[in-house]
Amino acid sequence: MGIFGKSVEGTLMKNLTSKTITPQHPSHKERNMKIHHVLFTCMLICFLSTPSIAQESKTPRHAVNLPRGEAANLPFSDAVMVGNTLYISGRGGIDFKTMKTPDEPKDEAKLMLDGFKSLLAQAEMTMDDLVSVTVYCPDLSLYKVFNEVYRTYFTKDFPSRAFVGSGPLLFGMRFEMQAIAVK
Repeated sequence: MGIFGKSVEGTLMKNLTSKTITPQHPSHKERNMKIHHVLFTCMLICFLSTPSIAQESKTPRHAVNLPRGEAANLPFSDAVMVGNTLYISGRGGIDFKTMKTPDEPKDEAKLMLDGFKSLLAQAEMTMDDLVSVTVYCPDLSLYKVFNEVYRTYFTKDFPSRAFVGSGPLLFGMRFEMQAIAVK
């Protein structure tokens, strides 16, 4: 008697031996192998002879930069144009010659927004092409002061915007803004 008992082993053996298994005719196997080989070869030739999908769909991109003085060696572009969309890096109201911000928050906001305006002009765009803006500010009490300056830079609808309370910004800036513009 086996480990499963006589009746279980007998049933298994009966089921296994009662099935008729017809071996495939050798000519059918050879024909199927040839068909698979031809299909594989065709697919390989097609794959190797056409540019990859990623290369065909890759949209050209180029950097857009303004003169930065001492900050010229920073490891990022001011903006990158991909198709008709401009992705603008965070910018602040800092004088790149002195690496300092103006004393007054309004002047700093104006300097920052003038920088955005110049960068957009470099890409043949305007402030009205902005579609999304994020402003970082370590002092949320400057919200009203910022808005007084900000609203004067647009002639059409305002872009979507977030005004985010942040930790300290580089170089003692009060505002930093990043944005996306579309032609």
